[in-house]
Amino acid sequence: MRIDPISLADKNPFIADYKYHFSKVQDKFDYHPHGEHTWLDRLKHIESTSYDRNRLVNELIRLNDQYGAGEATFTNINKLRDTRASVVVGGQQAGLLTGPLYTVHKIISILQLARQKEKELGTSVVPVFWIAGEDHDFAEINHIFMEVNGDMEKMQVKTDVNEKSSVSDLPFNQKDIQQWLKSVFHELKETEYSVDLFHRLESMVSASDSYSDFFGKIIHQLFPSEGLILLDAHDQEIRKLETPFFLKMIDENEVIAEGVHSLEQKNKQQGYPLSLDSELEDAHLFFHHEGERVLLIRDENGDFKGKKDEVSLTKEQLRHIAEKKPWLLSNNVVTRPLMQECLLPVLAFVGGPGEISYWSALKPGFEALHLKMPPVVPRLSFTMVDRKSEQQMQRLQLNDKEVIEHGTASKKLAWLSSAGTPPIRELSREVKKEMEIIHQPLREKAAELSPDVAALAQKNWDYIQQSVEFLEKRMMQSIENEYQEQLKVFDDLNLLFHPNGGFQERMWSVLPWLNEYGFSLFKQINSHDLSLEHSHYLVRV
Repeated sequence: MRIDPISLADKNPFIADYKYHFSKVQDKFDYHPHGEHTWLDRLKHIESTSYDRNRLVNELIRLNDQYGAGEATFTNINKLRDTRASVVVGGQQAGLLTGPLYTVHKIISILQLARQKEKELGTSVVPVFWIAGEDHDFAEINHIFMEVNGDMEKMQVKTDVNEKSSVSDLPFNQKDIQQWLKSVFHELKETEYSVDLFHRLESMVSASDSYSDFFGKIIHQLFPSEGLILLDAHDQEIRKLETPFFLKMIDENEVIAEGVHSLEQKNKQQGYPLSLDSELEDAHLFFHHEGERVLLIRDENGDFKGKKDEVSLTKEQLRHIAEKKPWLLSNNVVTRPLMQECLLPVLAFVGGPGEISYWSALKPGFEALHLKMPPVVPRLSFTMVDRKSEQQMQRLQLNDKEVIEHGTASKKLAWLSSAGTPPIRELSREVKKEMEIIHQPLREKAAELSPDVAALAQKNWDYIQQSVEFLEKRMMQSIENEYQEQLKVFDDLNLLFHPNGGFQERMWSVLPWLNEYGFSLFKQINSHDLSLEHSHYLVRV
């Protein structure tokens, strides 16, 4: 395995400034990600802050035991009893088979940063992955994409659920998931790892009670000895730890909403688009009512209700729920980082481009609760390439960076155009150019005669152009048929590097890679020392 950094352009203007022109955005954060004293200052802040460490440790031991964690995880959990111990944290929804590749990329980023900072600071820094079990968008996690007949096809589990319920609360029909697993494996070629991989995953399905549970078991088997700690944010016992923080969020609700809304508008005016779409009346909290997750807003009296009037609660009633039944509450994208900061001794948050963009509007929320936003570190991303594809890239003289960013479509057309003798497209252009010169006097004379004849001459010229283009198209089709096997190589490489016009990590899942290289693949990637100053790596497996 060889892993090399590749410098890719940042399409998100905010991320580009965050990485390379931090002075433009520094007012939105409490720490410079590359500041000389950032990490020692943050560590001092953690040491001076009180956390309910013993209760947190007990619940993390219970949760990770449920997920089948290894010894290194429990060692790391117990380190958190020390007042100098801190965490590097990031999170994601509990996607089937971990969802798209960027989930494991984020985990590797967390593991790498925790390992590096522990070595630099000489104190315990442990990796934590926050499973967003309260999220209710089942359509985002109920599938993976698989390569089927030269295209990426969505393989979606067929099961009946209430899609307004939190993922951790959804019924986990083991038979439906196992049937789905069989259909997914049907699309894989059989390798030396296939049978064992299928049985391991099938066993995990049989031992799981929820989608979050299944997710946790897979993650701990992918990274069995790295000491990764998993936390399901929607676990009832974790929610009990969060009671005092929910109360603060309820009391300071209006201040949080006004501050975040104001900074979001400022960001947009500065040319930094955000997807928060916050409003002044947003409570940024969910209430779980009759099996559904209801987003709350404040009314003119300062009380709370569902956006569609599903529920109505006074401020006192909501506070009572936070005290007695906190598991009926959950956070949205604005208050989740605040809850994370309250609950955990966060040395750093690791996020993707979208996450970091909306964190740029959250500083007023942190300030409303008298918190400091932790250093925010962009996660790593990877593009993986197998040996056969790498050889094809070399044979066609394709540039890794260009193909990752733009795919092979333009290269394929250029190759196809030059495949004929002479090149068909160039020949067609030359013919049309010469014919236009020959036809021009006719159009000029026609224009002198009358508007009707001028229009007829133009129509005649358009017809001639169309005829040449039709012939060009048919000739290109003939060449395509002749070179079909060579052109398929371009298509296959495009599907691997740039599926559906985006990065590999956004469509491909871990499954085909585990099937080809075994369950230890991502552990092997993590065994390399990878600098987070390089945002993208090419992994030659």
